[in-house]
Amino acid sequence: MQAKRELPRLSDRLPLGSSRLEVSPICIGIVSDPDTIAAAFEAGINFFFVTADMHWPAYEATRRGLARLLEGNRAARDAIVVGVAAYVTQPVFMWAPFAEVIEEVPILERIDLTIAGGCYRPEFAPRDRVLASHREAKHVGARAIGASFHDRGLAREIVERNDLDVAFVRYNPVHPGASADLFPHVASRDAGRRCLLYNFTSTYGHLADHEYAPLGVPDHFWRPLHTDYYRFALSEPALDGLLCSPSTPRELRDLADALGKGPIDDEDRRYLLDLGELVRGTARVA
Repeated sequence: MQAKRELPRLSDRLPLGSSRLEVSPICIGIVSDPDTIAAAFEAGINFFFVTADMHWPAYEATRRGLARLLEGNRAARDAIVVGVAAYVTQPVFMWAPFAEVIEEVPILERIDLTIAGGCYRPEFAPRDRVLASHREAKHVGARAIGASFHDRGLAREIVERNDLDVAFVRYNPVHPGASADLFPHVASRDAGRRCLLYNFTSTYGHLADHEYAPLGVPDHFWRPLHTDYYRFALSEPALDGLLCSPSTPRELRDLADALGKGPIDDEDRRYLLDLGELVRGTARVA
């Protein structure tokens, strides 16, 4: 795929598969300040992610933020897309968790996108069939379906099939394998790919200042910011967007400013990959 010449803006919109919904290239997940949700919406983001089971407490502020946004602006409901992930693998249990989210946040009224979380090959086929049933029956109002993958080979097959509306995969300097076994093998959206490809855990491996010295990194070397890791991921041509967790409105503004800098250059990309090897313990400073 052709390298990106610029990074998307928060207010850009992408077609969510065949659902006729449109989503921003940035999807907001865990936040620590509920006001971050309204700030994200005001900045142009319309895509939000919560879970129905695993990590439920971690999404408390996100749920509260969505409720506050809609209490203050009921018209915003038709402008946003809310995706909910369930990590249960037994098909019979893949229905109730989504309804429980509506019970917890009734002002949502519906879930736009149901997501099978943490998918691996041995258990994916029956979960995939349930997802298709969600979309067909419009379970909890869903018009789109997706999955997050920890199995890149499976992700490649599913994205190529175009059955899902969105797939979430992991790519960062500590886990760069998708650059070899996934991204080169998926078609571009210009070539007909409908399934969007979003990244998660983009900032995994980001180091605090005190963590560089034990790895042997000299004091005068570059200390990348969280937002540089977002730029690293989003510079990958195959990725359409990112699932991000800016904790506060300030971090959200920092993210917007970082995207305005454009794709990361080759030198900085290589530096981040080198840091990733140090974090993994597969390299050391000579």
